[in-house]
Amino acid sequence: MSEPRLRPWRILSSEYRIETKFLRLRADRVELPSGDVVDEYFIRESRGFCIVFTLTPDENVLLVRQYKHGGGEIVVELPAGMIDEGETPERCAVRELAEETGFSGSAPQLVRTFLADPTNATTRFHLFVVRDALRTSEPRLDVTEEIRVELASLDEVRAMTLDGRIATGSHVAAILVALAYLGR
Repeated sequence: MSEPRLRPWRILSSEYRIETKFLRLRADRVELPSGDVVDEYFIRESRGFCIVFTLTPDENVLLVRQYKHGGGEIVVELPAGMIDEGETPERCAVRELAEETGFSGSAPQLVRTFLADPTNATTRFHLFVVRDALRTSEPRLDVTEEIRVELASLDEVRAMTLDGRIATGSHVAAILVALAYLGR
């Protein structure tokens, strides 16, 4: 028995309902392969973001602890941030690392690009590894950021990822893929 052929949906029309610095929300009217029409299928648009798995010369991993308003809690993550208009993912990785932590290191190595939430968002995130990072400046935080920088061993970061102390899905995926990339 042959598998059914998968087909993309056909966009009949689109209308932006929200366009702000923090959120761009589009309502699509789509026709499904079955011929059914969905009048309001909402899509969050984004330029994406970068996550930076950063190693110091003694192979500690740089972590950031900060409040995230969407989740309503303080979380532990890797340094990360949104790609600015006209910015490359690599440049974003360097900028966000410096802004959030004051650290810089080797040229960022792109490990992988992920789909963040393909059901209703265009967002992709890019995982970079930066090695030999040292603090070279003061952090330059955004008005919405209050960050505490922490260091953890590779084994501790793995444990935090597996036991839930690091709970943000994109960061869990990034850490596990980065550890595999590094042969750890």
